[in-house]
Formats: sequence, C-alpha cells, structure tokens
Amino acid sequence: QVQLVESGGGLVQPGGSLRLSCAASRSIFSIYAMGWYRQAPGNQRESVAVITSDGRTNYADSVKGRFTISRDNAKNLLYLQMSSLKPEDTAVYYCNFNTGADSLWGQGTQVTVSS
Repeated sequence: QVQLVESGGGLVQPGGSLRLSCAASRSIFSIYAMGWYRQAPGNQRESVAVITSDGRTNYADSVKGRFTISRDNAKNLLYLQMSSLKPEDTAVYYCNFNTGADSLWGQGTQVTVSS
C-alpha cells in the first residue's frame, strides 16, 4: 500500500508563508490528479487546490492569489506554497493522489496561523 507523507506545517504569524510537501512512499504509475485539502475543527474537509496530470489547476476562492500548487511528476511530489497566510487558514492540511482506481490520503500536517 502506498503511503503519502506531508511535511512543512507549523506555526506562522499572519502574513507569513509556509511550503507544504507531500511525498509518496513508492513510485505510482499513473496519477490523474493531486490535491490539497484542509479541515478546521468543527468543519468539513474542503478542497484547497488541485492539479491534474497535464498541469491544470483549480483553487478555492478563499486562497486564490495566495496559494500555489505544483507537482513533480517524475518524483511523485506535490507542493503547496502558501503566502499571506490568515488566521482562517488554520487547519490540518491533507494531500490526496487520485489514480482513478484509488484515492490516497496522507495523515495530515497542522498549519496554525496566529500572532
């Protein structure tokens, strides 16, 4: 079973930046789309950003212009560059790889935006 591992979370002040990474435990032959999701306490998990195998991206309105998703297809790596962070961005962030046959999730990494 392939495992996804996120890293890069932490505590940051409002206006700051963080870069999240997600790595697969082994090579995956075909990934249709990769994405970042987040879940704040008391809220449902929501989509933050998605990138397809051909590079098309989609962002939640709340993060447009502040977050950038990117991927390294050869290494099965996924990134989320987060800038101008706000307290409302505080959540556990999860990465997701969609192969069409499987939907793989990481264990999550905590992002806390607070002064």
